Amino acid sequence: MYKQINREWRSLIKAGSPVFKQRGISWRRGPTIVRAARPSRLDRAKALGYKAKQGIIVVRIKVTRGGMRQKRPTSGRRPKHMGTLKIKGHFSSQDTAERRVAERYPNAKVLGSYPVYQDGRFIWHEVILADLHHPSMKASYEIRKRFPLAM
Repeated sequence: MYKQINREWRSLIKAGSPVFKQRGISWRRGPTIVRAARPSRLDRAKALGYKAKQGIIVVRIKVTRGGMRQKRPTSGRRPKHMGTLKIKGHFSSQDTAERRVAERYPNAKVLGSYPVYQDGRFIWHEVILADLHHPSMKASYEIRKRFPLAM
């Protein structure tokens, strides 16, 4: 069933569905970090450890897109010492999204994340979190196995 969900998701994105465009417009106008009631992509969320139970949190975050191109200094100097060559983004937008959500929710651990939508300016990720102090998470074997020292 989850393979079918994934196939449908990809076909809707490829076709440029108006449902996704409307969703993107509303997300663009909304806040940067939003706690979602349920994941948009159930197949990816389940693969990362999502379960519909208390203690599991789904958060959608908006991260700006763009390269790491630096502006060229105006003063005269050698290109080697100019500071514009070999500039790399050491972290992907997904890593940035996970870090920002982890800062916002310090009592929860990140299980994983996946991209949901992107336009010319932003990319949205959904991050799956587990609240390790919740009683249902303390009783969960999978969570205790994944985070043995945090319990």
